[in-house]
Amino acid sequence: MGNQLALLLTQGVATATDAAPAPAAASDGLDIGINGYFSYSFFGHEVWITNTHIAIVLVMLTLMIFAVVANRAIKKADPMKAPGAFLNVIELMVEKIDGLVKTNMGETHGLKFANYIGTLFAFLILANLAGLLGLRPPTADYGTTLALALITFVMIHYNGFKYQKFGHITGLFQPIPLLFPINLIGEIATPLSLSLRLFGNVMSGTVMLGLIYGLVPWFLTLVWPAALHGYFDMFSGAIQTYVFCMLTMVFISQTFETEE
Repeated sequence: MGNQLALLLTQGVATATDAAPAPAAASDGLDIGINGYFSYSFFGHEVWITNTHIAIVLVMLTLMIFAVVANRAIKKADPMKAPGAFLNVIELMVEKIDGLVKTNMGETHGLKFANYIGTLFAFLILANLAGLLGLRPPTADYGTTLALALITFVMIHYNGFKYQKFGHITGLFQPIPLLFPINLIGEIATPLSLSLRLFGNVMSGTVMLGLIYGLVPWFLTLVWPAALHGYFDMFSGAIQTYVFCMLTMVFISQTFETEE
């Protein structure tokens, strides 16, 4: 009996290994897994297009369409007339982003990073709100959050060498050379802490909502999870967006020679 059971388990593992990736979901209501929908060959490797890629494309298309519409609205605006509601919203967004970067990065350097921080903020807030539309948030995939953190990591050290020159390296040996390994680990930990914080918070909300959809009766999912979506997708998503952008500004501003 033991040998037969081991043989069946071996056959089952072999069959699961050879099969294509299957969708992983807590229930039919909300998908919490990374699903491969179709694949293609890329330099001899099989590459899967997943729900994360689809959600990212939808977020990017939304931002691009909004940017095009906003650009046309600004070009057609009459400076002699009061702006409409849409232009007022755009102006408010620009003012808030400019004020945020100037407050945290200084008057001299802040506006140089307004475009990056504004784009990062817009992408993250839409990605975190994707769960309201039945999509799996792209930020619940560690590949997404790590990529964003690595972009910030590159910008930190690019500006470090730009403003501090070789002092960006010698700073790792301060206040005493003995602390160089600890300082180096601290630098390497920056993208990890940024990416894991965002990923962990969004993924935990996605898993909890998936479990609730899978465990409670279907008629309760029409009302009760709405409040949880309001917390995990809207409140927590907005907080994590703000925290990620704030830490990005703080880390980059530390590389400036002087505080402005």
